[in-house]
Amino acid sequence: MYGMLLESVQHFVQLYPDNLIPDLAAALSAITGKPIDEFMIFFGRCFVRFFSNFGYDELIKATGRYFCDFLHSVDNIHLQMRFTYRKMKSPSMQLTEVDENGAVLVYRSTRSGFSKYLRGQLLEIAKQLYGMDVSIKVLESQNDTPGGTSGPISIQGGLKTVIVKYRLDFDNREYMQRRVHIKAHPSQLQLTPVNSKLLLNLFPFALILNEEMKITAVGEKLIESWMLNNVNRSPMELIGAKVTEHFKLRRPSGITFTWENVRCSPSMKEKIIKRLQTVLFEIQLLKGSSAKGTKDATKQSDVQSAASQVDTSSSTEDAAKIITSIPRRGSQGLRSILLKGEMRYIKDINSLVFLCSPLINNLEELREMGLYLNDLNPHGLSREMVFSGFSHYSRLDLMCEREEQRAEELETSLALADSWKRQGDELLYSMIPRTIAERLREGQNPHETCQSFEEVTVLFAEVQETITGDDSIKYAMTTVNTLNAAFSAFDELIHSPMAYKVETVGKVYMAVSGAPDINPFHAQHMADLALAMLQSIRQLNLPGVGVKIGFHSGPIVAGIVGLKVPRYCLFGDTVNTASRMESSGETDCIQVSGYTAQKLKKLGYALLYRGKVAVKGKGDMETFWLQGPVPKKK
Repeated sequence: MYGMLLESVQHFVQLYPDNLIPDLAAALSAITGKPIDEFMIFFGRCFVRFFSNFGYDELIKATGRYFCDFLHSVDNIHLQMRFTYRKMKSPSMQLTEVDENGAVLVYRSTRSGFSKYLRGQLLEIAKQLYGMDVSIKVLESQNDTPGGTSGPISIQGGLKTVIVKYRLDFDNREYMQRRVHIKAHPSQLQLTPVNSKLLLNLFPFALILNEEMKITAVGEKLIESWMLNNVNRSPMELIGAKVTEHFKLRRPSGITFTWENVRCSPSMKEKIIKRLQTVLFEIQLLKGSSAKGTKDATKQSDVQSAASQVDTSSSTEDAAKIITSIPRRGSQGLRSILLKGEMRYIKDINSLVFLCSPLINNLEELREMGLYLNDLNPHGLSREMVFSGFSHYSRLDLMCEREEQRAEELETSLALADSWKRQGDELLYSMIPRTIAERLREGQNPHETCQSFEEVTVLFAEVQETITGDDSIKYAMTTVNTLNAAFSAFDELIHSPMAYKVETVGKVYMAVSGAPDINPFHAQHMADLALAMLQSIRQLNLPGVGVKIGFHSGPIVAGIVGLKVPRYCLFGDTVNTASRMESSGETDCIQVSGYTAQKLKKLGYALLYRGKVAVKGKGDMETFWLQGPVPKKK
């Protein structure tokens, strides 16, 4: 849920921890010189605009006709949203005073630094959804340190609760007239008193508390639930005991479970009675000590008959005796029951009645609490919510399974796509140099890839076979196998950017050093490649197979040629001369031109002068045999 807070800041921040919101506000304040509070309020307004895109504005509008209805219901909205956001830890907000000029709202949270953020949310909701202007001021504030998201740590351990009391000023006259100052209809005043037995039958999980916050009556199902969770304790402890001994107040959070906090001061009795009717309370049944033992079957009729005898007019001792007569049913490892409902003040007996139902999401939680569907209120929505939760999670599980299957299929597809891409890249790089291919992928015109190089070294190597045969098919198969072995060995010797394999034509292997990657040591690298080729042919030990190698250095022009099967081709007199060095050479020898030989001599290579060789289009040229590197003197 808090991830939505960040995305709401007009997409300034996405997929970052929520503590960056106050940090971002502090940074903006330092840059602009404006107060941090101003940016936090702005971020709160942005969140309201953001969640309106997901339909949550309709949820707020559905809470009531007036802005005050929303303020009463905001805590319940957070409570209901945890069915969707299971790990949501929302703050608590409670109205303490309501009048014609506005209301007082108390905000409680374990996170500091977001009280101003809440102000922005309230201002935007009032303006956008209810069309009214609201002014907000802070009456009291505790532990709300600016910056960061974690509240101060208490001495006893844990985080201190951030408590901020706001005064909201707005036109609330219509709400007060319709909801607070309304008078009872005469027909209601003529109704006869209702026995508490009927009340507890209608609300089997209800509690009745006197002014000392002691339990004077309990609904039949709540008695059974208490017995399930307290198998080693006497049910006599329930009636007449303090409510805090067996129950814990969870919402509204941050307050103690006392008569004063629940009802406020007696002087405000009439207003508080009406306020209590709109505040939802959530209490938790505390589990007593569990012990191993046999489980006795409990008849539902016994519990109902015993609980029906409990009346507010009965004494505490009588009520305890009635509960003692209920057969017990042992249970271990049950989940704590959460009860949610309203606190109603009954003036005739000066008591509070907690009209509630168990807070259950689905059938699994129902089973974990030791309850059954017929235990729930028949007139409420408890059963429908359980079925809805079951249906929701069934659909959710199905959707999750489908998404997991799609994710697996997507991962497989991505793996195949990566494999195909690698294969495609390898095939492409075998025809076009990597640097040229990357430039073509960026959208460069193939004609613009043509380059001129001042000096490179071009090599030709031709595989020689001395074995012949009468069977042309057999001879052809032998030739193919021989060329495949020789050229595969040559390919393993090619290392970019020292050398690049240009192509193979028939029995001829062509390579270049200095293109497409400029290499100032092209002659040296080509000499090393030629010597390695000669050595690899000898290591293959193929009968009657040798190789003629020749290379020459000079300028060339290179570029992509063709569309269907594009090739990286070299052009220029240097290519022709290098080809003549190979064709006029001898088997298992490396012939180089005189120009290249002078370069290699300076680099420390041993060369043997062959003499002048007739080269087509060049006349006689001095050539040399490459022997290898000059041995270093020890």
